[in-house]
Amino acid sequence: MPTTYSAAATWTHPEGTPVVAAEDSRYANDAAPFALQQRRRHAIANLVSGRLYLAASVRGVRRLILSLTALSLAASAAAQERTVSITIRPSVERPSTVFEGWGTALAWFADVTGGWPEPDRARLADLFYGEGGLGWTIARYNIGGGNATGTPPYLRPGAAVPGFWRQPANTTGRDWWRADNDAMWDWSQDARQRWWLDAVRRRVRTPIFEAFSNSPPWFMTVSGRVSGAEKGTTDNLRPGYERPFADYLARVVDELQHRHRITFRTLSPVNEPNTDYWFEKNTQEGSHWSPARQATMIDATDAALKARGLSTAIAAPDETNSHLFLQDWAAYPAATRARIGQLNVHSYGTVNQTGVRDIARASGIRLWMSENDTPLDKDPQDLEGMPSALAFAEHVVLDLKRLEPAAWIFWQAVETTAPSGAGSNWGLVKTDLRSRATDRHQIYLTRKYWAMAQFSRYIKPGYRLVSVDDLDTAGAISPDGRTMVLVHVNGGLNPRALVLPRGWHTQMIVTDANHIAGCIPGTTVPQRAIATVILTRTVGTASCNGER
Repeated sequence: MPTTYSAAATWTHPEGTPVVAAEDSRYANDAAPFALQQRRRHAIANLVSGRLYLAASVRGVRRLILSLTALSLAASAAAQERTVSITIRPSVERPSTVFEGWGTALAWFADVTGGWPEPDRARLADLFYGEGGLGWTIARYNIGGGNATGTPPYLRPGAAVPGFWRQPANTTGRDWWRADNDAMWDWSQDARQRWWLDAVRRRVRTPIFEAFSNSPPWFMTVSGRVSGAEKGTTDNLRPGYERPFADYLARVVDELQHRHRITFRTLSPVNEPNTDYWFEKNTQEGSHWSPARQATMIDATDAALKARGLSTAIAAPDETNSHLFLQDWAAYPAATRARIGQLNVHSYGTVNQTGVRDIARASGIRLWMSENDTPLDKDPQDLEGMPSALAFAEHVVLDLKRLEPAAWIFWQAVETTAPSGAGSNWGLVKTDLRSRATDRHQIYLTRKYWAMAQFSRYIKPGYRLVSVDDLDTAGAISPDGRTMVLVHVNGGLNPRALVLPRGWHTQMIVTDANHIAGCIPGTTVPQRAIATVILTRTVGTASCNGER
């Protein structure tokens, strides 16, 4: 179910989950404090265990009867599907990458939610980085370029990330900015996204911060817009502006480190550069970079960071997929490659992923899967639905297996709810990002949130990825070798009995239509489910704290 939060009363779900119930006048006469959709889902699930909570309203009863009928038909069909046996063989003797953790880019939701009242924004931060949340430890901060003052709004909610420049009065054109003139910097900007830097620092013992850029400031661009050039295949940085832009990025990194008492371990100066995504009429910041201009920008950024005495390393190329990553890398001179301290690739496309893995191995450079969100294509918004949760989980499994990355970073953890029409299943948490900051903010946890929990709560920083011979299973082992985590995605209709290695004690946590990160007995994965199996060498040490 989509767990709902707002500034209202707390109620405990029958499974033991504390939930802040949403106040909704439409359901003011109902006995249970959940909205009808949530109450129906839990009533259906509890019928299986003999604990049916009936709604008090006649309307609720009618809807429950329809739902129970549908459940009965689905259960009958499921009972006819035979269980299949899947043997899982993890290569614990050959662990690979040391995993650093999970996280999200703060663009663009942070620019909106960082301005919310403290209870609402703190609740969101807890859901991702707090105790009992997803266990994330990484945050990618977006250094905004910023359109010219007075530009009519055209970017999507949150995407108009402000820049840190200040244009002096009585100046015109685009040649007025000087990096060494303190009067041309405005450190009051981007307060909402910056709130998240402090929120993460307070919640995570050893956080990892990365800064990244989508576009230069408007006055450094060819088009005068931060959304791209007139054509998506045209470089939008003005010729010769690599060093001024690098100075801009390095100064922002330096200032924010001191002002927020954090360290940006890496800085990514370009984003999905060799694509045709970024054009002037686009609704988010972006900039095309040919491989040659990428290399020049990487060189300039490295020099700018060193000039300021910063230890921040270059992350690149943050390409949209592995196929284009290989094109970019092939064009970089050896000197440019040597200046890169971390390889970043997105996984919007999975062709040639092992080729990127091999570059990381051969060069000895750490590799991150630095951005992805994969809902099922054309799957309409469904806060409770499993189709997008399963598609997402399967994608994560395959990324871990093929890229063997040191980190896996979500794109935008919070997406806006659909005002009308089909909507989409992007994001892990849904809320209305178009609402006023002072409004009451209703927060919905989708099934994708719980799919993410199946990975990030259990594959922890310091664990090493292990190869598993089953295509639907990813694995990791603890530093002491006494705990192993296997995440298995069953997107089919047949339950799967997992045959696991001997000598381990097991517990299994499941997210499916009837469970949200809850422990179930045995090691048979239900149909259409995501299962995390925790294997330990000592009796009683496996934990089912995933049950909410």
